[in-house]
Amino acid sequence: MTRTLRWAGGLLATVTAATLGLSAPAQAATVSVPLRTLVADLPVAAESRTGYSRSLFPHWTDADSDGCNTRYEVLIAEATTRPTVGSGCQLTGGRWRSYYDGAYWTNPSDLDIDHMVPLAEAWDSGARNWTTSRRQAFANDLGDVRSLVAVTDNVNQAKGDQDPATWLPTNEKCRYVGEWVAVKTRWRLSVDSAEKSALTSRASSCTNITLTVTHAY
Repeated sequence: MTRTLRWAGGLLATVTAATLGLSAPAQAATVSVPLRTLVADLPVAAESRTGYSRSLFPHWTDADSDGCNTRYEVLIAEATTRPTVGSGCQLTGGRWRSYYDGAYWTNPSDLDIDHMVPLAEAWDSGARNWTTSRRQAFANDLGDVRSLVAVTDNVNQAKGDQDPATWLPTNEKCRYVGEWVAVKTRWRLSVDSAEKSALTSRASSCTNITLTVTHAY
């Protein structure tokens, strides 16, 4: 299972062709528009946490049955020095950079795999109306490199389930905003008014890079 990383102006701006683990149509719709347009196009709706449970998003599955679940697939793909993959997908000798804070790590246990759009936020923004299989696809989305990211564990824990109205990383804020908007677009999730305002404000100070997003369904 692979994830191809492509860069444009320092921002991950292109999705891979594969939609691993997803029940997507053979030719999913793709859009390529400037960042600020993508932000403007996000639908605004009230959010609701009612009924949420993390267990409703089955995650860290092994879609290709190679012994490495989604967490390890991301670690392998994002390593700056590729690790050796041992029995039970034990990783040794790798090195990783957490772009949220610029820290480097050599022990996989120092890294969390962040859902760019947290599971609770996805629930609030429309996933509460999805089937469990669709929520599982979202929680294990290896079809877009922006959906899941390896970051310093305590930084991820500080983010929690916050959206960009209340939390941004200390590093590469424009990249983060672009990735957040891309994932919301990919999964056709809404934003609340505070989130939309924060994204609009931040995007106005970022390079208006064109982002390509393939819808997941």
